[in-house]
Amino acid sequence: MRSALAACALALAVLVGAPAAFAVQPDEIMADPAKEARARELSRELRCMVCQNQSIDDSEAPLARDLRILVRERIAAGDSDRQVIDFLVARYGEFVLLKPRFNPHTLLLWLVPPLVLVGGGIALWRFRRPSASAAFSTGAHLTPEEESRLAALMSEEAPEEKRT
Repeated sequence: MRSALAACALALAVLVGAPAAFAVQPDEIMADPAKEARARELSRELRCMVCQNQSIDDSEAPLARDLRILVRERIAAGDSDRQVIDFLVARYGEFVLLKPRFNPHTLLLWLVPPLVLVGGGIALWRFRRPSASAAFSTGAHLTPEEESRLAALMSEEAPEEKRT
């Protein structure tokens, strides 16, 4: 039992301690480290069209590889980061960006989450369950008949209470 537990702990330590494996192949890496760093940074901002919730830097899909090569080609041609992103957006649309830009086309995407959050908070505040003390503090009064009946009920002692 202890050896199995030790083996599991060792396997977990190796998995946690191992560096993240990126999908970038050695033949894709640029000779200039500064340009390679720019390419890697841009690749982390671009969505893999196959994997969809993964950057092209992490994806092993053939399309992601093609996009990584395209990014490196544009950087090698002298494009700025903005020009590379604009080129890819013009070619593939805003969906290629993991973090969409704030513009009229994506206004709904950016504004719906905060509006839903605020609306939910207002709904919770508005429709909260009133407490028992709130009914008395709102000015709800008893009629004279109800008050006299309540006084009579409160003044009576139950037979069980007299015996104890």
